[in-house]
Amino acid sequence: MHTRFTVLGPLRAWRGEVELELGPPKQRALLAFLLAQPNHPVGTHEIVDALWRQNPPDSAVNVVHRHIGALRRLFEPDMPSRSTSRWLVRASGGYRLEADPESLDLLRFRHLRERASRTGEPAEATELLVEALTLWRGPTASGIAPEVRAHPAFGAVDGEHLAAVKHAAERALESGREPRARVLVTLRQAAALHMLDEALQARLILMLAATGHQAEALEVYRTVRARLADDLGVQPGPELQAAQRRVLAQTYVWDDPAPAEGTRSADHARADVRAEPAGSGRDSEAAGRGRDSEAAGRGRESETAEPFDLDHRMSLVVPPAQLPAKLPSFTGRLDELARFRGLLPGNSASTVVISAIGGMAGVGKTALAVHWAHQVADRFPDGQLYVDLRGFHPSGTVMSPAEAIRSFLDALGVPAQRVPAGLDAQAALYRSLLAHRRVLIVLDNARDTEHVRALLPGAPGCLVVVTSRHQLYGLVAAEGAYSLTLDVLGEDDALRFLSDRLGPDRIARDPDAARAIAAACGGLPLALAVVSARAAINPAFPLSGIAEELAESQGSLHAFSGEAPAADARSAFSWSYRLLSPEAARVFRLLALHPGADCSVAAAASLAGLRRAEIRPPLAELSRAHLVSETEPGRFTCHELLRAYGSELGRSLDAPPERRAARRRMFDHYLHSAHAADSVLAPSRERLILGPPVAGTVVSEFADQARAAEWLETNRSVLLAAVEQSARRGCGEQSWQLAAGIELYLDRSGRRQEQFVAQTTAARAAQGLGDVRGQAHAHRALGFANGRLERWVDAAGHLARALDLFAYVGDRAGQGRVHRYAAFLANARGRHEEALEHYAQAGLLYREAGRRSGQASVANEVGWTHILTGRYRKALEECGRALAVHQEIGDRNGEAAAWDSLGYAHHHLHEHDRALTCYEHALELYRAIRDRYLEADTLVHIGETRYAAGEFERAADARRQALDILDSIGHPDAEAVREKLKDAVAAGAGEQPAHP
Repeated sequence: MHTRFTVLGPLRAWRGEVELELGPPKQRALLAFLLAQPNHPVGTHEIVDALWRQNPPDSAVNVVHRHIGALRRLFEPDMPSRSTSRWLVRASGGYRLEADPESLDLLRFRHLRERASRTGEPAEATELLVEALTLWRGPTASGIAPEVRAHPAFGAVDGEHLAAVKHAAERALESGREPRARVLVTLRQAAALHMLDEALQARLILMLAATGHQAEALEVYRTVRARLADDLGVQPGPELQAAQRRVLAQTYVWDDPAPAEGTRSADHARADVRAEPAGSGRDSEAAGRGRDSEAAGRGRESETAEPFDLDHRMSLVVPPAQLPAKLPSFTGRLDELARFRGLLPGNSASTVVISAIGGMAGVGKTALAVHWAHQVADRFPDGQLYVDLRGFHPSGTVMSPAEAIRSFLDALGVPAQRVPAGLDAQAALYRSLLAHRRVLIVLDNARDTEHVRALLPGAPGCLVVVTSRHQLYGLVAAEGAYSLTLDVLGEDDALRFLSDRLGPDRIARDPDAARAIAAACGGLPLALAVVSARAAINPAFPLSGIAEELAESQGSLHAFSGEAPAADARSAFSWSYRLLSPEAARVFRLLALHPGADCSVAAAASLAGLRRAEIRPPLAELSRAHLVSETEPGRFTCHELLRAYGSELGRSLDAPPERRAARRRMFDHYLHSAHAADSVLAPSRERLILGPPVAGTVVSEFADQARAAEWLETNRSVLLAAVEQSARRGCGEQSWQLAAGIELYLDRSGRRQEQFVAQTTAARAAQGLGDVRGQAHAHRALGFANGRLERWVDAAGHLARALDLFAYVGDRAGQGRVHRYAAFLANARGRHEEALEHYAQAGLLYREAGRRSGQASVANEVGWTHILTGRYRKALEECGRALAVHQEIGDRNGEAAAWDSLGYAHHHLHEHDRALTCYEHALELYRAIRDRYLEADTLVHIGETRYAAGEFERAADARRQALDILDSIGHPDAEAVREKLKDAVAAGAGEQPAHP
């Protein structure tokens, strides 16, 4: 009896004419996963990972076997026991679902697409593609659990649909009117879902025009152009512009060669971003930001700002060289390297996917990728980018595409404040920067295709190397990637591996033992490396003794379902682990609790409850045993498989209260260290009063702002992971307090999306605890974060919620700060009277709370608002009042801000000498407290006043000093100051300035 399946939309199956009930959710998801990869063996571990993600039960493999048995009986009820199934076949450590175009709609879809690609007749190709597209009833396998459908196997199939829509549009444009009309319906639907895909939108514009909808076609162009400008800060690329020109010229036939399907939507986007409004307020603490860019508060000046030329910026930045250090020795992989070398001559933009059999960790994917990257790095003169995406990190702290792309933009010289909000906009800017450049990109430890899709360049010239435990079918299908499955080392290569590390003489003295070691390690390079390290440290230890110990310690890593290579790895790790001192062994187990990719000495000490001096010996011991590695002085990391092993040992050997106490100390380390850094960066800022850290916590201290800022930047990803993990691990109070502690840093460094995510987590954690004060702080921060992202309605909602919550707990100073946030955002939108109303409320609340510093800050911010509206005399009154209070209470940061505001008011009144006197006071204070950005900001103001007074050479000197500072910290204001410096130099030489 004929059986057929559908997966292009809801998952369904029939035997004959009877639709089958496919069973419980996990069984349905398993069937969908196999149907999305028909006729392809899928490893059991891949199935487990797809169905349970990070937390498979111990019985996961048995559950899979049971579901497979149930499906076999469902499809073939008359099949004799122990006979081979027609549909579900055991293969390569997993299962394969056998199907053909008559039994599975996905294969029918692919068959029709293939026929369409072979025919030279546009009408026939269009008919075939339309028939193929009618097979779709929704997203692939819709109806199964979203976390399962997020697997790249399903995303790759969805990508085939989009590619087919583009192909159908191309061929329909070469056909008659009727085929075009049939394709238009599907094209409209796809374009609505992918607004920033310029290639797709260009096809829609031409199709609309070709079917008599010229006005709508031009409206689509205007809409997409506006979205590109608003979301990405770029103009339409050549393809979209060409489509518009054809509509205007009424030439609707697709008469140019169609672009390749892999071409991305914003390949031709220009790398310039216009200055965006930042806010107002001159106090360094105002809403935690104070002395931001003045553009927003000056009404409409910012709308005519000069574009920020990222191409120029990149020309000033040293090409990134982020590849990890070249390996001192590399063994084998000659066939794989030869295949790689064959990729570059004809196609230097190939994407290479390296994956191990069964997705096994430790097989040498990263080592091979880095080794080859170093071999070809000289062919990519514009630099090398590298990121560890942590796709399989045991703690679950996977690096998001947004975080990865942000690190690349940093490396490419994009100032944090110039990075647009949203992953799509960031990805488009990234691709724009890579256009016409030759950059080598290594994306290590990717979770799946979607994990790396945003990180792929959109134009030829770049090489991307991706490593992952998974088969990245989506990259192969949609991006034309070259896929390589990396196996464990054969015996000869494994013996060479040992010989390179232990010396050929030692191997020659006992070759049988060496072969036994290689066999015990299963040819797994990571296991071989760990064994080699311990053997090298003990040169007198016979290899036969090592082989015997390995044979005695055969076991399995539960996280990898007991497959042979993992068992061998555990044996290797166990042999090294058993030789550790008790203290080093304990530290190794506790390090597995750390959420980030690496950790500092202080963090490790806190985990172990030791002093800095006491933690260094066990860390050095672990490093000598190659169980951890010191990536840079004072920072340690280890392979994910070793981390998983340490986690297993911890669960079995350490009591749960001890592990909870270690986590508490670690979270307290980050909480109190972040609080200390924030206190140094903005000493006058209102902040939480924390209780003392738990005993055994090591808190970092900072001598100046530079060291505080460096610590925050170095630990940024760990801090964000700690916010999330502390919330997940039942330490909700530490979660929201840590989020509050890093709020100022995240905002000043332009990490707006990260801010939004962290504060959202904090709000949920506080809500889960019923902690009203924590909710108030989180909603206040969320209000400002949404304002930064110009989500004004959400911003207002969160700030209103924060006001209610602070009122409920009787925190008037907290209410006052919320009003200051609201005022800051109102100024950013040019609503200055509304801002003054909020400041009035804030001042009253601070007075009732007895917070003189807050009152003085409000006075200064009110004065700054008056400057924005041209009321300079009133500004002098308010800022003078602020200055007096700040001087009385010894708030040097607030005093400096007030002096600068006074100078700015005098400048606008053409009282240049008074303005310069005020600025000099501000400059002296900012240098004393080492606030580099605000020092530069005041130097810019000095330059403006000198220029207005006709002192062009002195104006140039002030601007030059400011530019040196801004360039050194990578601030976006540097470009505007650069132009002002040119004007001052030109004016000093008697020439006409470009910007008088």
